[in-house]
Amino acid sequence: MTRAPREALIVAHGQPSAPKPPELWLQGFAAAVNHHLPDWNIRAATLAMPGSLERQASEIAPGSPVFPMFMADGFFVSKLLPARLGPATLSILPPLGFCSTLPDLAAVGVKTALRKRGWTEREGHLFLAAHGSAKGQKAAESAYAFRNALSKRFDGLKISVGFVEETPFLAEAARTLPKQSICLPFFALRGDHCRLDIPEALEKARFSGDILPPLGTWPEIAKLTAEAISQSR
Repeated sequence: MTRAPREALIVAHGQPSAPKPPELWLQGFAAAVNHHLPDWNIRAATLAMPGSLERQASEIAPGSPVFPMFMADGFFVSKLLPARLGPATLSILPPLGFCSTLPDLAAVGVKTALRKRGWTEREGHLFLAAHGSAKGQKAAESAYAFRNALSKRFDGLKISVGFVEETPFLAEAARTLPKQSICLPFFALRGDHCRLDIPEALEKARFSGDILPPLGTWPEIAKLTAEAISQSR
C-alpha cells in the first residue's frame, strides 16, 4: 500500500491591493521548498487572496504543519492566522523571522555583499529596514532581536534599524548613515513596502548605499524553510 505524502502549508500576508502576484510567487516558493522535500506535498496560500487559505486548510491532512512566512509573531501569526484556519487541526510553526539558522544565512549574504564592494566589516554599516507597528511591540522586538543575533556573527560591523510604521522611521534612521552602507529589508516578501516605501524613504534620506533583496526572497530561504518543516513534530 502506497503511503500518502506528508503535507505542509506555507502562509504569507500577501498584498491586499493586488493579491494575485504574491499568491503566484508563494506558490513558486512552495515548489522550491518541495524540491528539498520530494516526499512531501507543500501547499501555499496568502491571507490577502480571498478564499485561498480557507480552501487549503479544508483540503490539507489533519496535523500538518503550517509555516508562517512572517518576520514576527504578532497579530497576524498569533491571532488572525489561527482564526482563519478555523476548525482545521494544524500545527502552526514559529515564523520565518524566528528560525534559529536565519541569522547565519543572513550573515553569509551580508559578508558576501561587503566583499563584493571591497569593504571590511569595520568599514561597512548594515541598515536593517523593518516593518514595525504602531499597534504593538512584537514587530519591533523581532527586528531588534534579529539585529542582536546578527551582530554576534560579525567583527565590528555596525548595524542599525529603521521602521516603516514606527519610530525611528526609515528616513530618519538612514539620514546620517555613511556611504559604505548596505540596506537589508527584513521582510518575507517583496510587497509595496519593499518596492515603494523603503526606496522612497532612503531617497528622502539621501541614502547612497545599496539595497539587498528582501531577506525572505533569498534563494537560500527555500532550503531553510524545508528544514524547519521537516524538523516539525
